[in-house]
Amino acid sequence: MAKKYIVDLSEEEVLQLQAILKKGKHKARTITRANILLMAAEGETDTAIAAAVRVHVATVERTREKFVIGGLEFALKDGEHPTKPKKLDEKQEAFLIATACSNPPSGRVRWTMQLLAEHLVNIGIVDSISDETIRQTPKKNEIKPWLKEQWCIPEINAEYVFRMEDVLDLYNEPYDPKKPTLCLDERPYQLVEEVRKPIPAEPGQAERYDYEYKRNGVGNLFALFEPLASWRHIEVTQRRTKIDFAKQLKDLVDVYYPQADVIRLVVDNLNIHTPSALYEVFSPQKARRIIQKVEFHYTPKHASWLNQVEIELSVLSRQCLEQRIPNVEILSSEITAWETERNQKKASVYWAFKTKDARNKMQRLYPSV
Repeated sequence: MAKKYIVDLSEEEVLQLQAILKKGKHKARTITRANILLMAAEGETDTAIAAAVRVHVATVERTREKFVIGGLEFALKDGEHPTKPKKLDEKQEAFLIATACSNPPSGRVRWTMQLLAEHLVNIGIVDSISDETIRQTPKKNEIKPWLKEQWCIPEINAEYVFRMEDVLDLYNEPYDPKKPTLCLDERPYQLVEEVRKPIPAEPGQAERYDYEYKRNGVGNLFALFEPLASWRHIEVTQRRTKIDFAKQLKDLVDVYYPQADVIRLVVDNLNIHTPSALYEVFSPQKARRIIQKVEFHYTPKHASWLNQVEIELSVLSRQCLEQRIPNVEILSSEITAWETERNQKKASVYWAFKTKDARNKMQRLYPSV
């Protein structure tokens, strides 16, 4: 039987279709239709074309028809599909979002798509609903109810504001070698030993190391940092106790700053950060002598961002500690090399946040008078 819709392509149309196939930047459906039209113009049967491009014969017939009726552009483009009715109206969508943001049922950590779908059906909001509709509703409203961030939430009161401004004013004072301002903090470090020797990098192959490792205990790092002098010192210890803290205070006064009249020390509220620790280690006379040269300035609770040594410890972690170190000796050696280089370069922290900035940007934290 003679074909009703005959594909007769002009030279320009052939070049246009060949360009579509050559560039490969079009939809798969558009490329399929271009192949159909080119093969139809060469006299191929619909059955042969359908087998070659892996579509139904009806698709080949429909493409022929669209070309004859509307031309090349009409044959290549997708037809308009009727808009599907919404499964959920505005009130139902609002109810779904509110439910997804609420506490899940007992025995569940979070709402899942299946759980939400069952809930909407059980309470009669809808007769049935797919998981995909549940997934798309929060997504199009840019809501992620499953996402939670762990955060340090401080208790904001007058005590918080007082300690914050005390530390900020201290940072704003000019450098005085007789009254240096130092920041002190500590952090644990897990000692890890390789079980198998890593394989060095080769051309086309990254360095490889085994996922298995051996734990060798935990060391502790006491970090001292004087921002205005661009000086830091990291002491590696086996433990973090009041005795270790007291020894750090003694070295601070007798070894690192013997000529200072008073040392202003910024610390957080850890239970070992107390002058009374000196009396547990030294005689009353020695403890009192050290205390008289150290002036404690405590950051607010849950506000460690105010201690500049935290920034220095972050740099230390990224530049030096992100590797497997098996023992305290190697740990001390690695940190000493890092510390020496950073002190020689006079690297420091640029602290621009001042009390006036706190009053402008954090006004909501201040108690109303």
